[in-house]
Amino acid sequence: MTARQSEITVRGLLSLAGIEVGGTNPWDIQVQNPLFYERVLHQTTLGLGESYMEGWWECAALDEFINKALRANLQDKVKGNWKILLHALQSRLFNLQSRARAFQVGEHHYDLGNDLYEAMLDKRLNYTCGYWKDATTLDEAQEAKLELVCKKIGLRPEMHVLELGCGWGSFAQYAAEKYGAHVLGVTVSKEQVKLGMERCQGLPVELRLQDYREVEGTYDAVISIGVMEHVGYKNYRTYMEVTDRCLKEGGIAFFHTIGSNISGTGGDPWSEKYIFPNGMLPSIAQLGSAMEGLFVMEDWHNIGPHYDKTLMAWYANFEQAWPELKAKYDERFHRMWRYYLLSSAGGFRARTTQLWQVVMTRPGAPQPDCRFS
Repeated sequence: MTARQSEITVRGLLSLAGIEVGGTNPWDIQVQNPLFYERVLHQTTLGLGESYMEGWWECAALDEFINKALRANLQDKVKGNWKILLHALQSRLFNLQSRARAFQVGEHHYDLGNDLYEAMLDKRLNYTCGYWKDATTLDEAQEAKLELVCKKIGLRPEMHVLELGCGWGSFAQYAAEKYGAHVLGVTVSKEQVKLGMERCQGLPVELRLQDYREVEGTYDAVISIGVMEHVGYKNYRTYMEVTDRCLKEGGIAFFHTIGSNISGTGGDPWSEKYIFPNGMLPSIAQLGSAMEGLFVMEDWHNIGPHYDKTLMAWYANFEQAWPELKAKYDERFHRMWRYYLLSSAGGFRARTTQLWQVVMTRPGAPQPDCRFS
């Protein structure tokens, strides 16, 4: 295919989504490098993201561009090159989320710098979807999310909670302060442990640098808020078995995760390379199969649209803080992070990705008297 043919093809595909090259709508794109067209056709989402990072194209409303492209299923109309296909094959053949690889995402993403996350996130450093039902600010939405989790697990004083993937200890701190709970949290990020323990000083909270598969002991509740995206389809059953092993008789289990409408075996190539190594989104079928025989699903709550608003709030904070952050992070990182936040928001707006909160008990246990919304 010639360069001109590539351009005609890409322009035609974009027009199916109501997107024009050189148009005046905020979701239209302005192409700065004519090699953009061939690159996107050959490398699909990887080429789209990388070419944006390199300044090959601009878009005033990148989030809405992604929303429109996904709603038109443009990603299914372009086939990837052999490198992308090879990665998909590797994810089928190998366990990309094995114990040996578990700490890669912590080193690559969560250890980037606490200054970045403190500037972008809410005051409690929640790096997961907020709950905007009655909230008007990011701080309010994140506290509402934490309160919702506490209600869903029936948290009471002196309960012992295991949190698989604890971040900077936002839930642990909240649960200890507001409910008098004892929380053990594990994470694969040494920076999260360091700052999280500082923030939880004086509370019945312990945060450890540890893979979730290594945890021992039994707890009244076993939860995770945003770790399932790093578990991988080969390990969903293992995750459920760890939860079962660590849950006391009559206990309650809970997880909060981004989810996909379809079952896959790998993540988006651009996101895996630049943002979340070894990451992938579970489907309902995959999670249901993993919990089969171990747990009763008590509640499955989808708050996916709340993540669009959360991501846009993070983006606003990030851009506001950029004049100070740019002393440490270069312009390529600026464009990468902008693409990450806005393309993620577009994905939730298009409803191709969801946010599920799931409550589980063991077979035979009484149905918990908890508030689920």
